[in-house]
Amino acid sequence: MKEKLRSTINKVLPPLAALLLIFLAWYCICAFGSVPKYMLPSPGDVLAAFQKDWQLMLSHARVTLAETFIGLFFGILTGFLMAVIMDKISLVRKMLYPLIVISQTIPTIAIAPLLVIWLGYQMLPKIILIVLVVFFPIAISLLEGFASVDADTVNLMRTMGASDIQIFRYVKLPNSLGQFFSSLKISVSYAVVSAVVSEWIGGTEGLGCYMTRVRKSFSSDKMFAVIILISVLSLLLIWLTHIIQHACMPWDKINQKRRNQ
Repeated sequence: MKEKLRSTINKVLPPLAALLLIFLAWYCICAFGSVPKYMLPSPGDVLAAFQKDWQLMLSHARVTLAETFIGLFFGILTGFLMAVIMDKISLVRKMLYPLIVISQTIPTIAIAPLLVIWLGYQMLPKIILIVLVVFFPIAISLLEGFASVDADTVNLMRTMGASDIQIFRYVKLPNSLGQFFSSLKISVSYAVVSAVVSEWIGGTEGLGCYMTRVRKSFSSDKMFAVIILISVLSLLLIWLTHIIQHACMPWDKINQKRRNQ
């Protein structure tokens, strides 16, 4: 129990100390008047802005989170299906893999306005943008996980009469879970940012729309408050992904304990 507590403290304390130092430096800069308030509000001003507008912010956050979860679901599903098909059919992989890589060279900020023009200001263009951002890391990580399976293990399964579905279920999928969750943690943060960017460009609800309104009114304290809220939401989603990873990969926790011993 003591070792677990010590390990937790060693993990949490350094980033917490760094975060406190950043806030302390921020407070000191504002306190000594080095930067005008309209450019950099103090932490107290940001907290007061959040307390004043927290209900409105949370109302917009619900819309952004709804877009994020729906986009994540379809992005993961698309990436998973694409990885399975490319792993199974080499011709499809040769055809699609370069196109998938090329698609990621197009900036998100360039796609978002086009989706708004084509599909309107509702939730659909935001979801599609999130899907486009999420499916790439998911598909690539799963494909690499499938390809890194030990060939001798696959051959052994075949000699024992295992079908392709059984090989996929018991060998390929467990082998790729680590890479999948690593890419999912990245995708989660990208999904939130993509939702905010698409709302910023065109929409009626969401944290991006809220940011546009407070920016136009030069309310930098509210702008900083919503930026911190977006960061907190992203961190919570990454933490949730970490919990799901431990639930789906109980053997990984055992391996970590062995490495620490």
